Amino acid sequence: MTVISWIILGLLAGAVAKFLLPGRDPGGLVGTTLIGIAGAFIGGWISARWLDHPISKDFYDGATWAAAIGGSLVLLVGYRLLFGHSRD
Repeated sequence: MTVISWIILGLLAGAVAKFLLPGRDPGGLVGTTLIGIAGAFIGGWISARWLDHPISKDFYDGATWAAAIGGSLVLLVGYRLLFGHSRD
């Protein structure tokens, strides 16, 4: 997959993570989108490095999507824990 594919995958993974974890985010839509992109990269790296599942060249690979969404969820939860109360 190209870098553009990972960015698109990250955008979609961030949207899915936001759907699965509704609520107010400190960064809003832009912050959630950036977390999705970073989560896609981190999820793919973790999958390839420690889970022994190399990154597929296919954009529609379910394991690649699961890694991207999982990475996005982890980053979104961490971001909310660190910065979630800054808007109160």
